[in-house]
Parts: sequence; C-alpha cells; structure tokens
Amino acid sequence: MVGNAATPPGLAVYLDSAPADAHAGPSLLAERGFVVREAVATDSAAVIAAGAGAIALLIGDSPVDADAIAALPDLRIVSTVTVGTDHIDLAAAAAAGIAVAHVPDAVTEEVAVSALALALGLIRHTHVLDRSVRAGGWDPFATGPRQRPSTLTLGVVGAGRIGRRVADLAAPIFGRVLACDPASAIGPPAEACDFDRLLRESDVVTLHAPGRVGAPPLIGAAELAAMRPGSYLVNVARGSLVDTAAVVAALDEGRLAGVALDVLDAEPPAPDAPIIAHPRAVVNPHAAFWSVEAEAAAYEHQARNVLAWLDAGAPLTPVPTAAQRGPR
Repeated sequence: MVGNAATPPGLAVYLDSAPADAHAGPSLLAERGFVVREAVATDSAAVIAAGAGAIALLIGDSPVDADAIAALPDLRIVSTVTVGTDHIDLAAAAAAGIAVAHVPDAVTEEVAVSALALALGLIRHTHVLDRSVRAGGWDPFATGPRQRPSTLTLGVVGAGRIGRRVADLAAPIFGRVLACDPASAIGPPAEACDFDRLLRESDVVTLHAPGRVGAPPLIGAAELAAMRPGSYLVNVARGSLVDTAAVVAALDEGRLAGVALDVLDAEPPAPDAPIIAHPRAVVNPHAAFWSVEAEAAAYEHQARNVLAWLDAGAPLTPVPTAAQRGPR
C-alpha cells in the first residue's frame, strides 16, 4: 500500500470542462497524502497538459482519450464523477492497465424523478398550458384532450438502476408499466416485453438506455412510426438515442403528441434548432442529474473510488476493463 506519511501516493488532478466545486473530494484525498490540483480541460491536449505527472485523474466532462492515456505514463486510475463513461476511452485504459471508476448511484433518484415529472407534465399538458397563459390566453381546454395517467401505459426502455426506479415511482400512478432491456432482469412492478411491443403499446415511452457510440439512434423515424398515434416521448438518458429531426417531423405530422428532452444529439443546440421552438416540445439543458445532495454525494464517491483503489487495488465502483495495475 502507498499513501502513508513516508511514501505519499502522488499527484491527483481534478479536471472538468468548466470550473467546478468538488465539495469534500479534494480534502479526502489531501488527508491521505495526495497532492491535489484542479484545472479546466475541454480537450485532449488540455488534459495532457494539466494531467502531467498525475497517478489519478478525477474528471467531470473532460475527455480522456487514447492520446491522453498514451501521453500520461504515470496515470493509474481515472475516476469520473458521472454515471456514463462515453468521454473515456475504455479500451485504451484497459490496454494500459488503468483502473476506471464511476458513480452509478449518486443521481439515480434525481434522474428518475425528472423523467416521471416530465412524463406527467406532457400527459397533463402543464408546459403547453403555461405557454398559452403567457401568450395571453386563459383557456383550460386550449391544448386539447387530456387523460388520466391511470388509464395509460408507461414504457421504460432500459431497466438499470434509473429505469427500475422510474418503474417503482410510476407504478402507483400509471395503469401499466412495461419495460424492456436485453441486459437486465425485469420484475414487478414492470411487465417485461420486447422493444417492438413496448413501442406499440405504450402511451409514454421514457428512455434509460446507455449510449450507442457509432450506432444509429434507438428512436428514429421507423420507431416513431411504430409508436401509438398521439403518444409521448421522454429522454433523460443520452442525446444519441434520439433522432431529433425525426422527432420534429413526427410532432409536425401529429403522430407524436409531445416530447420532453433533457439531452440532445447536439449540446447546446443551435439557437434556431427547430426542436427549441416547437410548441409541443419541452427541452431542458441536460439538468436531470442535478441536486445539491446528489452533487455532494457524487464528488465524495468519486474521491472514495480513488482511496479504495489506493488501499485495496480496486475502486468501490469500477467500470469493467482488462487487468489493471494497482497502486505503486
């Protein structure tokens, strides 16, 4: 083990694409003897410059690609404060024996509640009614028919931690909850089904699947055509899962009654992006993950991943890669 007074563990560098408060994380590392630095790094070159000499990178959105891994020979662990790891080249990390860790549980409640809030807002037309009032109207029927959630079916695509929590929260509200996920077991309160059936039978489809690097969107024109006429779509997972142009077309044609997107395939969107101006679209700025409590918990977990690796050779919540080198 390293990290005692005689043999300090080394340099730990916090990197993010903008200045960020890492809460208790830096103090936890400093107490164990790490030299801790913080920097802003929006691209690989900045990561290489700021991370020189580090054995641990604690990152937000900063990219750790193959070039960065090759240029940082002292690096032993990358600990991200996010759930997803799209910004880390896992194959390159595995080849270099670098441990990778994430925080899979810190924002589960926030994202699940946001998904349900967006779904209910679509069903009850709260967002569109708000716009009607702000435009000078005062007509409770201005947005067309609304239905009771207890008469509707919610379809959950992806039954990991967040998808399962959505199902648990939604079950007392919706008449039925369907779920599909080829990689996860599905049980009550959700009813397992395949993706095609979920699209056909759901009044609201909410996405909680992982990103699909290099793959076509999970929801494109064909999938939107397969959904029930007048249904709704919610995406709080990954922008790459949805073809935004196809969604706008489905909204314009009336096949899709409404959409709520916390993530987009291009972030931030162009000011004139059609999805932003669409009257039946709700767009949030990739905000579903955040709460005061979640942020503090995520940064603490991120640091404790590094400390667990230091003490035991493996982080608390590793991202599976190949054989990894332990602390020096």
